[in-house]
Amino acid sequence: MDDVDYLYAPFKTGSKRSLAERARELGLEPTAMKVLQKPNDVNFYTCIQASKEGLSSMAEVETGVKHIIADIIAKDKATMDKVRDLCKNTWIKLESTKSKKQSKKTEATKALKKEGVKIKVEKQDTSYKYENYFDFSVGIKNAMPHQVLAINRGEKQKVLSVKVNIPDWVKNNYIKYCERKWIPLYSNDYFRKLIMDCVEDAYTRLIHPLMCRHFRSELTKVAEKASIEVFATNLKRLLLTPPVRGKVVMGVDPGFRNGCKIAVTSATGQILATDVAFLHTGQTNSDHEVNKVRNLLLNNSCETVAIGNGTACRETEAVFSDLIQRRYFAPLNVMYCIVSEDGASIYSVSDEAKKEMPDLDPNLRGAVSIARRLQDPLVELVKIEPKHIGVGMYQHDIPESQLKTSLDGVTEDCVSFVGIDLNFCTVSLLRKVAGMNATRAKNVIQYREKNGSFKNREQLKAVKGLGPKTYEQCAGFVRIMPITCNSLDACKQETVPEEVPATSTGKRKAAAGKTRKTKKQKLDENVDPNPLDMTCIHPESYGVTHQLLNRLKCSVAEIGHSDMINTIKCTLSGCSVEWLAGELGTGVPTLQLILDGLQQPIGHDIREEFEKPLFRRGMTSINDLRLGTVLTGRVANTTHFGAFVDIGVGRHGLIHTSNMKKERMKGKKTLELGDKVEVKVLSIEAARGRIGLELIAVN
Repeated sequence: MDDVDYLYAPFKTGSKRSLAERARELGLEPTAMKVLQKPNDVNFYTCIQASKEGLSSMAEVETGVKHIIADIIAKDKATMDKVRDLCKNTWIKLESTKSKKQSKKTEATKALKKEGVKIKVEKQDTSYKYENYFDFSVGIKNAMPHQVLAINRGEKQKVLSVKVNIPDWVKNNYIKYCERKWIPLYSNDYFRKLIMDCVEDAYTRLIHPLMCRHFRSELTKVAEKASIEVFATNLKRLLLTPPVRGKVVMGVDPGFRNGCKIAVTSATGQILATDVAFLHTGQTNSDHEVNKVRNLLLNNSCETVAIGNGTACRETEAVFSDLIQRRYFAPLNVMYCIVSEDGASIYSVSDEAKKEMPDLDPNLRGAVSIARRLQDPLVELVKIEPKHIGVGMYQHDIPESQLKTSLDGVTEDCVSFVGIDLNFCTVSLLRKVAGMNATRAKNVIQYREKNGSFKNREQLKAVKGLGPKTYEQCAGFVRIMPITCNSLDACKQETVPEEVPATSTGKRKAAAGKTRKTKKQKLDENVDPNPLDMTCIHPESYGVTHQLLNRLKCSVAEIGHSDMINTIKCTLSGCSVEWLAGELGTGVPTLQLILDGLQQPIGHDIREEFEKPLFRRGMTSINDLRLGTVLTGRVANTTHFGAFVDIGVGRHGLIHTSNMKKERMKGKKTLELGDKVEVKVLSIEAARGRIGLELIAVN
């Protein structure tokens, strides 16, 4: 496809007709072809038409012929292949400088400031972010993805001027090649010069810009692909962040003028209380506002606080840190965690949020989302478009369709990898399961609301629109957990049939008694819980599972218990998994999955194997840092040039790839989001909020 695109590129039509097309419309193409074949027989005077624009003089005819010849040369495959080969064998550079417009603006601002003139700032100047690219040059073979994307963004914002520098060596060799290829033998000096002018015009006006666009396009494609890969990797680790289960959580959406929005959610995510506390206004830390927070924590026995990392996060963290140090919330042992609030504001005004929390102010919905993100990141983050979750690299510059396809796949993989509680999940989570879509997910939730909690997986077959194939695809990824499925959760109460009036023959009673049961009614009769539905074992493997249990002389009631684990280990010590699979008539991967499912405790969450969120009771400032200080932090984002680490000072520090020594990586190729690391402070730029770090160890 790349070769096809390359060959087709010269023939792409623009918004305006090309100079060659206009010349062809004047009928000059036969004359141009004759110049390239038998130039000495050409007489331009025969083409002159005094009354026609473009043909009214000898000069106009000559110009039109030149445009056609230049177009023919630029579209010739052999010529373009030669240019491509020449470019492959030379050092082509991508260069960027500060745009003239930006330079003039900066100079004017400095002059006005020098004269003491007050300048009205309409927009925050972000040009300083591109200082590294104000005089930048790199070979296109060595350009890093983040450099290409940064340059593209700077050019789009008119901060940078960008060009591809192709050495003159390419042009000189191209001209020598064209001189041999395009100038016919025995051409006179006039036509020889005319054709050479066309050769040079073809390169300057057509081929060189085409090659520059080609290199920019290829660099951007590679950079975008790399960016999507980084985003997908980071998103996967974020979605697999271990949940904070069994805790009441206070979510705080920080703010200055409009106050800090607060929401307290139960261990299962239900909203217990909401309020707004003005902690940063003129009455900062007033007893009344701080008491609101204290009462909410005490009344709901809440010891865990999730603070959003947006505006006023640092100030809000300082308030909570100070109150905790003064034991203001005693007897509660309160601790807090900084939670990413990326996408929370977008979600709070979405249709899904309105349906889920119809009576709640949109500002408070954001606080609820922050609290739930700590309790179960996967359940909450799937409600948000992945591109709005800030763990990528220039994701807003990537074509939306490419980004969506990749990230939706990652989300579905994570949901399937973890599994979902069928009696606790939302539509947004359920539709990410294999085989499900938005309509089927809604039907499952409606069935649950109408008939009560699911008692076993078989009941899914009674859901409208969920056929055998869909059931086969999704059944292994849903769980029926005992915590959320209890006998007190009312199933649909059986409706008492109306009495049929008695008749002399009694035939109506007999007819009423013979009413056929629907498929749904038959499935609803079988509502006995199946312990295997709490595991990752697929229903189609239940037969093999029971055979294995009989062989082990165990029951389903012992799943996840130490006796079951010891029995399986004892059995496998005497035979291999391969032999046992052959005896049971199943595949090795299927048997391994069954063995894992039987050994895992009921309610096992595979995310528990990953690093948990980092909780704090105190804080430090970037001004408190000193060079050489060794700190512990957690990786908050990764890119191709390094990893950003949350070290608890309100700003993430950067471990550049050059400061990640292999011997300190504990066998890992790269750091991953959520990794707990020990770092040393190398540099501090407090004014710009930049902290340089060196990796000491991966904990």
